[in-house]
Amino acid sequence: MGIRSNTEDNRYRFDQECRIRSIRLAHQLNIKVRLSINFMPNAIYNPNLCLRTTLEAAKSCGFDTSKIIFEVLEDQKINSPEKLKEVFDVYQSNGFSTAIDDFGSGYAGLRLLTDLMPNIIKIDMGLVRDIDKTRPKQAAVKGIIATAQELDISVIAEGVESLSEVEWLEEHGIELMQGYFFSKPLFVRLISPEEIFMV
Repeated sequence: MGIRSNTEDNRYRFDQECRIRSIRLAHQLNIKVRLSINFMPNAIYNPNLCLRTTLEAAKSCGFDTSKIIFEVLEDQKINSPEKLKEVFDVYQSNGFSTAIDDFGSGYAGLRLLTDLMPNIIKIDMGLVRDIDKTRPKQAAVKGIIATAQELDISVIAEGVESLSEVEWLEEHGIELMQGYFFSKPLFVRLISPEEIFMV
């Protein structure tokens, strides 16, 4: 037995296995809120095939697929914007919600937003941290909020750590937030490469 090299195929398999395990864990925990699944934009070969894997995992444990949000990471350079647009279109047409994670931290910014038209954007914690006392961040986030409202896109603020940040965000129309102010991340045992890439 051995571990295969870090190839495109391995990234794809890792992406698929993470989806399956996330759905099964959410079912085991009997979560009542929505489940966000991050995916690597350059690890998607065929969106319909990827979606079939997700649907089969949800069906096998009776998990409600309407609770699933697929989030693409904006901080990774996207090799094929057209392919990513196809992925978003397929997911949305099958009733899943889509999101851009870490919005404002990465390569494409507003271009990615207008091309993909996600259901949700999650403002990067770098813009949220100390927003209550940082005028340039306030200006940037106000612009993001206005654009999202115009396009009927929901906004989530990431990395919220203080009551003053919460109050500023609420005052400017952001009701959805996540961060240490509410709870630190909780983990189960992380999957090991050996469990996925066994020959």
